[in-house]
Amino acid sequence: MPSRTGRVHVATTSRTYKGKLYQTHLLRRSFRVGSQVRHETLGNISHLPPDLIDLIRRSLAGEQFLPASQAFLVERNLPHGHVQAVLGSMYRLGLDSLLASKPCRERDLILAMIAERLLHPCSKLATTRLWHTTTLAEELRVADATEDDLYQAMDWLLARQSHIEKKLAQRHLQDGSLVLYDVSSSYYEGHTCPLARLGHNRDGKKGLPIIVYGLLTDSEGRPVAVDVYPGNTGDPTTVPDQVDKLRQRFGLSHVVLVGDRGMLTETQIGQLKQHPGLGWISALRGPAIGELVDGGSLQLSLFDETNLAEINSPAYPGERLVACFNPLLADERRRKRGELIEATEKELAKIAAQVKRRTRTPLSEAEIALKVGRVLNRYKVAKHFELNIADGVFAWTRREESIRRESQLDGVYVVRTSEPESRCSAPDAVRRYKSLAQVERAFRSLKGMDLRIRPIHHRTEDHVRAHILLCMLAFYVEWHMRRDLAPLLFQDEELSRDRTRRDPVAPAECSASAQRKKLERVTADGFPVHSFETLLRELATRCRNTCRIPSDPSATTFQQLTEPTALQARALRLLGL
Repeated sequence: MPSRTGRVHVATTSRTYKGKLYQTHLLRRSFRVGSQVRHETLGNISHLPPDLIDLIRRSLAGEQFLPASQAFLVERNLPHGHVQAVLGSMYRLGLDSLLASKPCRERDLILAMIAERLLHPCSKLATTRLWHTTTLAEELRVADATEDDLYQAMDWLLARQSHIEKKLAQRHLQDGSLVLYDVSSSYYEGHTCPLARLGHNRDGKKGLPIIVYGLLTDSEGRPVAVDVYPGNTGDPTTVPDQVDKLRQRFGLSHVVLVGDRGMLTETQIGQLKQHPGLGWISALRGPAIGELVDGGSLQLSLFDETNLAEINSPAYPGERLVACFNPLLADERRRKRGELIEATEKELAKIAAQVKRRTRTPLSEAEIALKVGRVLNRYKVAKHFELNIADGVFAWTRREESIRRESQLDGVYVVRTSEPESRCSAPDAVRRYKSLAQVERAFRSLKGMDLRIRPIHHRTEDHVRAHILLCMLAFYVEWHMRRDLAPLLFQDEELSRDRTRRDPVAPAECSASAQRKKLERVTADGFPVHSFETLLRELATRCRNTCRIPSDPSATTFQQLTEPTALQARALRLLGL
């Protein structure tokens, strides 16, 4: 009897019939009879799925398989996708070479702090804890860093601020560039920093000291430089520093500085005129506009047919004045003034009733004036009231003529500039002045959920300056990421183009594509529309897994990334990663 022991295997045969390939998979046993090799077909498995056929083939060839639960163990997983997006953007922008031309420990720590500011803004101590919950510490090799290391790196960064800002200016500014500048402040928690002073608190935190900082950007709102000042510094007094920076440090012989009317005052404009190559664009305050109307330079009847007109005035020699009228702004100012006057009268009536009740011990003139002053300072409409204050006496009346005169100028504003018509048309002058809104957007990102520049806790002046510089560099990265990720965000993708051609006076309207995204909450590619914060959270769900094979006696581990979702892959492609 011939021996039927032998090797069982899968035999595959192929044939072509009418241009189509047919394959047959047979389960066979091969055995030897004398000197001959015979084959016995045990069954036809062609009907099985190809992956199962391959599994049978490999098993019969001697390969061993384990249940999925025993193949390998996932020892740890760390969110990685958002780290990949932020670090990849930073390297693509050349932020590492911007900080220092050669790798060093301090540069890695600063890059890590900038990235963590975008991923999870927090204190420096919390930073050394939180970056272990993602792959950030591993990626930048800073896992062993302490809080003291971070503060030393901040000192290193501050010493290089001038060098960094000069590089940014070389990238984004050139002769003839438009430069935007504005000032904001953030409140301070503590009592030790000499920069923390009482001043105009824009955050609405009464009784807390503040720290003032001025941000210089290019015409698109991309940050270039930042300066930090004591909290009691007036906005206009920061302008000379920017002039010196543009001319001396950045070496620009001709730029156009855009600042709001509270920044570029008459005094500051007078100083700017001493630099022939330095142009400027600002606006007039309300009283100055009233003087133009009283002097006949501005005829309000101009706005019967147009919303923009260029005028001249002997009070502003060598300047161009562009008068504008926005009816929606007029309605808003009229409504707001009415509400403020009514709120003021309501509070004044309470004071009058209190004075009337105090017959036995009448309120003195000083006590009444103090109470009235608090009300007037709160609502800022003192000019519209006539007051009668004496010991035990208080009365007031509206100044109807003052209200009428001010209402005539509702919706009217005047942009002033030193730029000639050949370089800046009247509509462009208005558009460029309104581009200051991009600096306001930067302040919203710095103060809001994105970067949380406030509250400031650092004790020393240098650390406060370094902290604000860190936040500015983080916004520099965010600015570029927002631009690249615009198709997935609620952001208007056509805004930069529309700014240069839309009506400069009429209220801005978002594009049809942006309106569609806001209405449908879905992009043109079918992805859900995100905010910048939620998109980073979505990217964070892509993890780096540390795995181990249980049967391996050496307990060797390996790392594996989870496959990106369609949305994550789209975001990474938009970022060029």
